[in-house]
Amino acid sequence: MTDDTRSGPTVHALLADGTTVCIRPVESGDHDQLEGLYEEMSPENLRLRFFGLSRRSAEMAADRACRPHPGYRALLAETKGQVIGLAEYDNGGTGTAADISIAVADGLHHRGVGTLLVEHLVSAARAEGITTFTADALSENHEILRLFADLGLRTARRFEGPEMRCTIELDEDETYLSATDARGRAADVASLVPLLRPDAVAVVGAGRRAGSVGRAILHHLKAGGFTRRLFAVNPAATSILGVPSYPSVSALPKTPDLVVVAVPAAAVPATAEECGKAGARALLVVTAGLDSAQAEALTAACRTYGMRLVGPNCLGVSNTDPELNLDATFAADHPRPGTAGIAVQSGGVGIALLDGLSRLGIGVSTFASLGDKFDVSGNDMLQWWESDGTTDLALLYLESFGNPRAFSRTARRVTRRMPVLTVDAGRTDAGRRAAASHTAAAATRTMTRGALFTQAGITATRSVGELLEAAALLHSQPLPTGSRVLIVTNAGGAGVLAADACAEAGLSLPTPTPELVDDLLAVLPEGAAIGNPVDATAAVSEEQLKDCVDRVMRHPGVDAVLVALVPTAVAAATGDDLVRALTLATGHRPKPVAVVRLEQALPVELLPTTDLRTVPAYAEPQAAARALAHAAHRAAWLARPAGTVPDLDGVETVRAHTVVGAYLEANPDGGWLGPRQCAELLGCYGIPQLAWAWAETEDDAVLAADRLRGADGRVVMKAHWPGLLHKSEQHAVHLDLRGDAQVRAAFRDLETRFAGLMTGVVVQPLAERGTELFAGVVQDQVFGPLVLFGLGGTATEILADHTARLAPLTDHDVHDLITAPRCAPLLFGAHGSPTADLEGLEQLLLRLSRMASDLPQLAEADFNPVLAAPGGVSVLDARVHLLPTRPQDPYLRRLR
Repeated sequence: MTDDTRSGPTVHALLADGTTVCIRPVESGDHDQLEGLYEEMSPENLRLRFFGLSRRSAEMAADRACRPHPGYRALLAETKGQVIGLAEYDNGGTGTAADISIAVADGLHHRGVGTLLVEHLVSAARAEGITTFTADALSENHEILRLFADLGLRTARRFEGPEMRCTIELDEDETYLSATDARGRAADVASLVPLLRPDAVAVVGAGRRAGSVGRAILHHLKAGGFTRRLFAVNPAATSILGVPSYPSVSALPKTPDLVVVAVPAAAVPATAEECGKAGARALLVVTAGLDSAQAEALTAACRTYGMRLVGPNCLGVSNTDPELNLDATFAADHPRPGTAGIAVQSGGVGIALLDGLSRLGIGVSTFASLGDKFDVSGNDMLQWWESDGTTDLALLYLESFGNPRAFSRTARRVTRRMPVLTVDAGRTDAGRRAAASHTAAAATRTMTRGALFTQAGITATRSVGELLEAAALLHSQPLPTGSRVLIVTNAGGAGVLAADACAEAGLSLPTPTPELVDDLLAVLPEGAAIGNPVDATAAVSEEQLKDCVDRVMRHPGVDAVLVALVPTAVAAATGDDLVRALTLATGHRPKPVAVVRLEQALPVELLPTTDLRTVPAYAEPQAAARALAHAAHRAAWLARPAGTVPDLDGVETVRAHTVVGAYLEANPDGGWLGPRQCAELLGCYGIPQLAWAWAETEDDAVLAADRLRGADGRVVMKAHWPGLLHKSEQHAVHLDLRGDAQVRAAFRDLETRFAGLMTGVVVQPLAERGTELFAGVVQDQVFGPLVLFGLGGTATEILADHTARLAPLTDHDVHDLITAPRCAPLLFGAHGSPTADLEGLEQLLLRLSRMASDLPQLAEADFNPVLAAPGGVSVLDARVHLLPTRPQDPYLRRLR
């Protein structure tokens, strides 16, 4: 338990109305402000806070907060240097329960100050091992009682005369996280209103001559028909492009909600400070090239004055709502109004998506070019689209993630309401792998990002073109109920190309049933071949093609239809328009249709149908197949209920923290645990290990072997010294040892070859037959703990048969981990192999996930091999790497 109330970070977070506050530990210099906080309270609020009135109550409360003692912690909230709230707990330095109290300045109630402070106090208390808060309140203090009740934590109340005794359990369960999410979402959306729905906009840096970015944005705002107040800020002009100009932001006749900053980098900090003092609520900084000092000053100004920030180094933002018509970008054209939200870090990608969605007719609801992403992020934009009532398709291009676990929670929720698509950029960052262990070598950034996208239900594409292809289908067509595709074509070659594309995309091509064959032969011309593809021949007419597709649609064994067409002289001679056949009431068909037109000039188009809907047409069969595969994956993700993190018995978290703390106290720089410490840590989580014994002498090794020999009498001996990771590569393992003589010879060999290094050996019985697997964890500095699983043994890195998911693992995540690797059939009894203990394997992965989630100091864990046999699962060799790391709550509400 810390005895320093000043320990802990300073963070900024949003109140319920979207304003920014600073949350920080109390310092001794805060005494006068804290005393003033209480002195300015009404007598009624003082009575509710202190259960009575005393002239010294304010002074005594400030004294306690500013004089730390064991078991006490105090956090305050301040805005623009003014203290507006205080929350504190005290447990006297012992036990796991602490008393809590809260004070909020008069006039600032119902804005979430107290709730936000308590959330941060809960997080700090958990880190100190406190599990329960207790609080006494007068039964008439409805506001504080409502605050406790609405936290989302389990709360019990008991009357004690006129007082109410509240007991609050600090478990971080889904109920609490969901309640925190809801509060954060409301605050986040409120904070973005000045940015995306401003009543007044000012452009600082709009020049009088053509060619400047500021002037281009001012022109875009005016030409786009911005319906609210618009100003320019330029001391050398009274009007620019017909927009009134003023010498400074403070001289404007109306305080702008949003200020666009397009000045040289050196002038950005001073401009931001001026905007903050004038009362602006949001900044859009398009300027690039800020150095670290300028960037720090810009961020500090935004935090001090409570301004949300987009950029720097960005293209701008837009909102196509006709009541607003905000286009604060310097893109070449105005975006077409529509229903797709776009958030990008690359201005070039942003322009491509704006143009592509406008050309397709999908259009844009809101657009944000995030640039260097000092503040507003993809997470913010997802929450905006979730609540704006317009957006039904979200497109992201993110090169970095500030808080991936918070992003994942938001994305999991949003993707159940609308498709969320992204370009998986930076896939080739293989140089980031650390080759210290098998686990780290396997954990690439590509794998980590893939785990994030998969678990969150995000549709990840490999290019901007593929993103637009998938968006066209998801926007225009219903989702398939499976991956079974039937191909219809009027040219055999086109059908072959389409079949290859579908198979390569992971789609299945079912053989038509006899009933379907008869049904199609009845409507298609003579000579048609009914297989998959269905070759309708060049003689097929418009009406015949329409009837064919309609009948395929009604067949229960087909989930989607891909129609590959080529123009023919036969159709031209008869006046048949085969494409038109697919646009006749296509919207009423219950399954998705994708068209391939090999002669089409554009990669993807949306063709209008007779019921005012659209059908996607692609120039390449690969594009159509990829889009259908993305739709099938989304449908499968939506059909599966949200996973849960199972409760585990036999977990000793407190003892695990003790083991880790003891090791790091003796090894401040961290390191690899020895066999005894490693076994003790695994034992805290009930992770099964093969029996083993430690021996430092030849005689000890013989005694250990006698004790551990199984029915066949064979043992294994492994050398050990600090830092030894790849025993097989070092030839530091002896297998299949029989009798004392072989054990002694093996020990002497290891002792001779590794003289001066070896500190002892591990002796184990020879394991039974089974499948050798690999399981491990890497703590990613950005993404948090990543659990890896796959084929184990000495070839684990060579074959690279691994998959990964971010912890904490749900029951669905564990199922996916076990079934995804190529070696998975071996676990299910393929080729006569015995079925492994799947339940035991699930438990091992869940317990490994729990260990990684509990212990941020766990940098890596490497279990290789893990033996999966019919009778159980056990870890044959385990390595654990610890580093001194301060725990950080990934779900705590705070700004970047």
